Amino acid sequence: MLMKNSSSSSRVQGPAAVRLLWRHLTETLVWVFNVSPVGLLSQVTAAPQQLQESVPADMLTCDICGEEVLLVEDMKTHLLLSHLENDVHCPLCSLSGVSYNELFFHISSAHPEKQLATQGTTDLTVTGVTESQGPQTSQSCSAEDGCDQAGSAAPTGASAVTTDSVRPKQNSTPERGCSSSPEGTGPIAYTATSQSPETRPESVRHREDNTAGFESENNKAKQKRLSSPRKEKLFSCPMCALVCSSCFVLQEHVELHLEEQHSAEGAAVEEWSPAMTSPSASSVSAAGSPGSDLRLATQLQQEEEQRRRREEAQQEREEFKKLQRQFGLDGRGGYRRQMERTMERAVARGHMAPAEFHCKRAEMMESLASGVDDGRTRTQGVVRALYEYYQTDCRDVAHVWLSANTDHYCSSAGDKGWGCGYRNFQMLISCLHGIDTYLPSLQEMAVPSIPRVQSMIEEAWRGGLDPQGASHFNQQLQGTRAWIGATEIYSLLTSLGIRRNDAAEQLARIIDFHQPTGPRDTHPQLFDWVKQYFCQPSRSSRLPPRLIQTSLPPLYLQHQGHSRSVVGLEQKKNGTLCLLVLDPGSPASDTRKLLSRDTVSPAVRHLRKFPSSLKHKQYQVVAVQGVLTAEEKQRSILNSRTLCAERIP
Repeated sequence: MLMKNSSSSSRVQGPAAVRLLWRHLTETLVWVFNVSPVGLLSQVTAAPQQLQESVPADMLTCDICGEEVLLVEDMKTHLLLSHLENDVHCPLCSLSGVSYNELFFHISSAHPEKQLATQGTTDLTVTGVTESQGPQTSQSCSAEDGCDQAGSAAPTGASAVTTDSVRPKQNSTPERGCSSSPEGTGPIAYTATSQSPETRPESVRHREDNTAGFESENNKAKQKRLSSPRKEKLFSCPMCALVCSSCFVLQEHVELHLEEQHSAEGAAVEEWSPAMTSPSASSVSAAGSPGSDLRLATQLQQEEEQRRRREEAQQEREEFKKLQRQFGLDGRGGYRRQMERTMERAVARGHMAPAEFHCKRAEMMESLASGVDDGRTRTQGVVRALYEYYQTDCRDVAHVWLSANTDHYCSSAGDKGWGCGYRNFQMLISCLHGIDTYLPSLQEMAVPSIPRVQSMIEEAWRGGLDPQGASHFNQQLQGTRAWIGATEIYSLLTSLGIRRNDAAEQLARIIDFHQPTGPRDTHPQLFDWVKQYFCQPSRSSRLPPRLIQTSLPPLYLQHQGHSRSVVGLEQKKNGTLCLLVLDPGSPASDTRKLLSRDTVSPAVRHLRKFPSSLKHKQYQVVAVQGVLTAEEKQRSILNSRTLCAERIP
């Protein structure tokens, strides 16, 4: 627009051109500098005096770092760049690492007398606002440097300073005027203008129109940045209004409070500490004396240790009770009590008539009194049925070895879940009854009942056998549901004067296959050992027959949680070995299928145990190989004080 008017004025000549040029120059000065030509001339005339008066008598000093600047705008820039955007620290003590808001509250609360002493005619302070506003910058101007008196006019050419008052807890915008803040509670912003009295109202409005959008955007961005809410957890000081974002900073701040107090006040705070329950009160009481932190930490550590010990003791008691229930040592009664409860539940459900209940209970009491098993779970002729089966079938089998005739005893309602060891011993005794070598040792004793077997083990313990096992069961098995294993079977055989397979050379030995010896956690050496047991050494050079029934008793095979009896061994044409096992957990109905030609073939499949079927980590074997003399029996009793197992491998 200026170039266009200038171009048109170049075509005018004479005084008219001078007047037109003066008019365009006036418009340009008003539009560009926002001043009139008269005001411009008056400012140029009074420029030296104005420059001299604009320089303040005292320099502005930063209360945070002590730097001195000339203008208020420079001080604001210094505060923004040097302190708002960097790490601030207290100029009166060693506190650092806090926000602008926290630093103001710290100075106003911890150093009130020093803050008042440093205030002067020109004062620059750090002002903290409420948590909803965030940190702000407040600057106060003295009466000599500003136009802070209502109704007074600035001299010609002098610079006028306007102040804007911002009240706390409000998102305010600056109001331009020539009046000081009445409250002085909020930050004060400054706007410097250089106007003459004649053109001041018009120029102010003109500048406000041009810069309103720019200043509003800057103020909004700055206010948003300074008043953004804190996301971290805040800790309030219990002695002042300071809010810290770190508990360590709060502790240092509280220590500064306590340093300025008397020792009597610190002792009083320490006395009140037991009654305080809040985290802030605990921190104050902890800082009351030098040794309070150590005592508190020691007390907390002792309480934590006691709590941990109580939890461990409770867990051990619960695990011990579980083991007692698992192994039948929880005092719930033995064979008799379990049988009675089972029949009572059957009567309550209508599965058994009351008359039948009393009849079976009388038979049970008679069997327990005699000590002989009633034979309700017994299946005779099992090995004989296997021998007949292998004579006609199983063409893929190269060799078969069978033990002597053995009866199968399965678990009943009175020992279900815990009587496998007793039932395997009954199978072994039923086989020994058919071998003349062992009849003197058995003294024509019939197959004992489970309570009778328990009493026999207790008698063996009283005779000095296996004192460690006796202490484990507290010298008592009768009336309990305690499990028994290979060591209890060993004690029984020794007390009866029967030689085990380990008594030929070394006494008190148990064959222990303590770890897998084949791929996929199998035990091929166990199968080889069983084959050596059934294959007795022969001087004949002839090949062994395909089917052999030996005069050897079955093997007692024990693993974790269960035991079974090995009554034979198969060897396939490809060399694979397979055990024939009688399980006390199999019901009598399944075992009796071996006695029928129509069901014997599928029933034999349940007896076969290949290496892939025995994958427990540990197996123990007990076998019988003769009768002990009195001297050997006494030596076995002495050696049983420390049982030693022959580990394979």
